[in-house]
Amino acid sequence: MGATRTPRGKWIEEGLRALVAGGPEAVRIEALAQALGVSKGGFYGYFRNRDALLTEMLDTWEYEVAEGVIEQVESGGGAARVRLKRLFDIVVESTDGPVRGTTADIAIRDWARRDAAVAERLRRVDNRRMDYLRSLFSSFCPDEDEVEVRCLLAVSVRIGNHFNAADNGRRSRAEVMELIGRRLLE
Repeated sequence: MGATRTPRGKWIEEGLRALVAGGPEAVRIEALAQALGVSKGGFYGYFRNRDALLTEMLDTWEYEVAEGVIEQVESGGGAARVRLKRLFDIVVESTDGPVRGTTADIAIRDWARRDAAVAERLRRVDNRRMDYLRSLFSSFCPDEDEVEVRCLLAVSVRIGNHFNAADNGRRSRAEVMELIGRRLLE
């Protein structure tokens, strides 16, 4: 019986973890193999080279944080407010995952500052997120300006919350995030 092969997705997830830890320069085949506890030979069964891995990392991230989340929200059906609540819950639950986590999002944003192709992907993801939010908010909020404010607040809170070190008075950060979500749904 042959050796079990490390799945392609594990290489991608480990690549995203390395990206979060040290930027794109930290995504090295030998380091990933060591972290996975395998030889680097298995890498070449899936990827031509490091650039191919980087591309697939971005492809996976782009799909998962945009279309994957939207599909998950839409699969439950319901009115726009119900779907927004589901979206906010999904976002809260995925704060630390290797693909959908906030840290991966922030690492890709940092990478986009130095790489035009990554910046274009980031713009595409952010536009998709904003378009989806617009479609939901506009179903119960007729004021276009209010829709834009709510969309920008929702996206900004998701990214900016990671950088905020302030205390929240008597409330936990989770409680404040829940309050924000409720207010955006009013």
